[in-house]
Amino acid sequence: MKNTPCIGIVGGLGPYAGLDLVRKIFDGTKADCDQDHLPVMLYSFPGDIPVRPEFLLGLTKENPGEAIGNIMVRMAEAGATIIGMPCNTAHSPRILDVALDRLAATGRNVRFVHIIKAAVTHMTALCPPGSRVGLMGTVATLRTRLYQDALEQAGLVPVILDDEGCARVQDAISNREYGIKASSNPVSQKACDILRAAVRELAEKDVAAILLGCTEIPLALTESELFGVPMVDATSVLAQALIRACDPEKLRFPDAIL
Repeated sequence: MKNTPCIGIVGGLGPYAGLDLVRKIFDGTKADCDQDHLPVMLYSFPGDIPVRPEFLLGLTKENPGEAIGNIMVRMAEAGATIIGMPCNTAHSPRILDVALDRLAATGRNVRFVHIIKAAVTHMTALCPPGSRVGLMGTVATLRTRLYQDALEQAGLVPVILDDEGCARVQDAISNREYGIKASSNPVSQKACDILRAAVRELAEKDVAAILLGCTEIPLALTESELFGVPMVDATSVLAQALIRACDPEKLRFPDAIL
């Protein structure tokens, strides 16, 4: 391999979310031929990584950060110099810190691009200070306030659904019959309908934009706007951040608000 920057993607969280991130990296890259595209490696080992929400909610003791860190190490050894992870829940410090400690122990010069930091930076560029921002995500992500705290620190006001609404969104993601994890290509109509109803409910709460803080929700909701409210896909934001970290000259839409 040439001594050039290489993007590594921690996949399997779920598998289609990793594939979606790679596709959005390709779509966001300025390229006229094969050779113009950036080097990307996707490591998808879903069976190796314990369920993240169950760990964060105290239902299991095995920390997924151990397995995630091992995958990062393998990618670094294979030549990855920039790593991203399309799973917001796994960015909880209780998980991510363990993974990054394992990566740091290798002594390799690898940069980790943080999806939540990238998404919140994007929201501050999109929304004026003090704006109300709708937020959708898994129950674990919301309960651990990964986005709420970061948005508040950035001067924005996070708005989420009530407990029942959050449970419906979680069901659309993880139900074993019709959830996105069970049916990703295509996403079931029932899951799409549940999520669109959740967006409508948030849109009625006078929000300036809605942030999709789960990398599987954009597999169902692909619109840039719904019910008159801009939709921000955290996966697309991460893709742009990874391209910028690798080679900013390769950004197809450098000034785009996603």
